[in-house]
Amino acid sequence: MINLNKHWDKRSHMNEQKYIALIDCDSFFVSCERKLNPMLNGKPVCVVSGDRGCVIARSIEAKEMGIPMGIPLFMAKKDFSKCIYINAKHYEYSIISNQVMNFLKNFSPNVEIYSIDEAFVDLTGLSKLYKKNYYDLAKSIRDLIAQEVGIPVSIGVSRTKALAKLASDKSKTTENHVYIAGKCGITRLLKESKIEEIWGIGRRLAPRLRGHGIYTAYDYVQKNDTWLKSRFGKNGLELKYELLGNLINKISTETKIPKSISDTKSFPEFTSDLNYIKNELMIHIHAACRKLRNADCKCKTIGVILKTKDFRVFYEKTNLEFSTNFEFEISQIAFPILEKMYDPRILYRSVGIVLDNFNPCENEQIQLFDDTQRREKNEKLGKSLDKLEAKFGRNIVTTGFTGKVDYKQDFLTKN
Repeated sequence: MINLNKHWDKRSHMNEQKYIALIDCDSFFVSCERKLNPMLNGKPVCVVSGDRGCVIARSIEAKEMGIPMGIPLFMAKKDFSKCIYINAKHYEYSIISNQVMNFLKNFSPNVEIYSIDEAFVDLTGLSKLYKKNYYDLAKSIRDLIAQEVGIPVSIGVSRTKALAKLASDKSKTTENHVYIAGKCGITRLLKESKIEEIWGIGRRLAPRLRGHGIYTAYDYVQKNDTWLKSRFGKNGLELKYELLGNLINKISTETKIPKSISDTKSFPEFTSDLNYIKNELMIHIHAACRKLRNADCKCKTIGVILKTKDFRVFYEKTNLEFSTNFEFEISQIAFPILEKMYDPRILYRSVGIVLDNFNPCENEQIQLFDDTQRREKNEKLGKSLDKLEAKFGRNIVTTGFTGKVDYKQDFLTKN
């Protein structure tokens, strides 16, 4: 392993000897579909974003057929007719993701959920607790997730999050889908990793680095501190020491408030039916509010997206006088916005909702003239909807209306 310079070595918190794992669910959307329907195992499968969408996930078999990521569905069906194409079921995927993450949280107290299919786990000290070396420990985690959740994962373990990410990428090509890069294995990992594979660099920055003769992660850490900081700032310098095995970006178990929440989907057929579009918007409002409640937040800004057949996009937003995460309060504002944008002479392909300007529920300030009793009833109703869906599945309770009605009363009457 390359020696660190003295300036950085004095910072003891960066020299903690940690073992960080990145657990990455393999072809997650496809794996979820196979969990829901085992008949898909071993077959070429692609998950698509909608009937007129594109490929967003591929099985190994589909990749071997040469199906590229992002290809429009109509082209994929034409060129790769033997593949099975399935519309994404994001709600079901989120439930399965929660099962994986809850398993990890029961295994270790220090888990950082990075995305729907990735999580960092601090394994430090667990080797002694479970009486296994870190390779066997990672393999046990993989086997247990497969048994208890039914989802295959790949696991990379190393000294930092940046190294664990590289190790996880390498693990996908190993027999057991586990890759360990301890103190003696870091240099080898760096030499085997292309510069674009480094977490945070990607394809945009990689050409610039290659222009300076940096083709691998190993080439990157060979550059001196002054050179890196002058060109890539503090983050570029910290990345070097993360790659050298110094813990800088620690695992965070805090729940992060999302910057915004949106929900939209293309219609099965183009339409100018306003009531149909309203019903679809209500479905998206409910899905977005469920996400907002899961984050324990309320929003003060809502926006409505309306997209035409020829891909023109209309978007309007408004600020609310109060914070909310309740469907019927949001719909009473969203529907007039939709009606303002709507033109009966135009065919539309999709509608959606965007929630923004969040406040944690615990920080909510009650206004002097708030109807607190009504608010409490709305919050209880929203949570009841979430509990019903968690138990019986999405859309077990549906919304509907005809014309200008009291949407809340109509909902309660029908259900």
